Amino acid sequence: MAAAGLGRGPLFLRCRSWRGLASGTDGESRLARLLREKFPRASTIKVVDISGGCGDMYEIHVESEEFREKRPVQQHRMVTQALSEEIKHMHGLRIFTSAPKG
Repeated sequence: MAAAGLGRGPLFLRCRSWRGLASGTDGESRLARLLREKFPRASTIKVVDISGGCGDMYEIHVESEEFREKRPVQQHRMVTQALSEEIKHMHGLRIFTSAPKG
């Protein structure tokens, strides 16, 4: 017996609710502001709501000097710690980090 939802075409996430953090660009802006505060030497911070606008899932890209000589798992922990309160209300989070080249 196949697992429910598998092999039956694309699986879509449904928004559980619309909240203050979840209003698309407002949520993206708020998360980006928090990351800029935590990583003042960042050369790139990009936050994208990938949940269709309800704020349940975000993709985050941060390039910062603070990540130099840190392993990726350490870099990701730094980001999750910076957003610890906001993460409690999310369904998922994709994190991409790096130190500037050169």
